[in-house]
This record gives sequence, structure tokens and C-alpha cells, in this order.
Amino acid sequence: MSILTIVANIHAKSDKIELVQTELTKLIEITRAEQGCIQYDLHQDNQNPAHFMFFEKWQSRELWQTHMNAPHLAAYMAATDGAVESFALNEMTQIG
Repeated sequence: MSILTIVANIHAKSDKIELVQTELTKLIEITRAEQGCIQYDLHQDNQNPAHFMFFEKWQSRELWQTHMNAPHLAAYMAATDGAVESFALNEMTQIG
């Protein structure tokens, strides 16, 4: 099976940028240590600080699904409840 690439775009509410950034940052170290995680990088838009993007690579979709059901993701969701304006996730395959 090919490596799964995930691009997750998170837009924080303008008055909740620091909160969302803090909570997203908490996910990095623990997720990088998960089985199947190849790459897990958080980015912030230079022009719009409310826009965050995770670029992720996983050995398989199954291992990524395990990540999505992990307690630290549930804790992030609870901590940022009402602080995120929008969230979009794309599952992708590298072709070149």
C-alpha cells in the first residue's frame, strides 16, 4: 500500500488563535512518536495567522485512523471546542 499523505487546514476564530496554536503544538511530539507516523509538521500562514496547516505522512490509512481515534486528539477537540472556525482534511497520494 502506498504512503498516505494528509493535509489538514484549521482556521481558528480570530480571538482564539493563541489557544488553537497552543493546542495544535501539543499534538506534535506525541503524534510523531506514534506507530506509522513518518512526518507530522505544523505550519502557520504568513499572511493569515488564524490559518494552520498540518502536513502529514503515514505508513497506512489504518495507522492514521488509529491516530485519529487517539486520546490526545480527543483532548485537542475538547480544548478547542468553539475556537475553530473551519476544518478541512484531505487524504492524498503522492504521484510525483
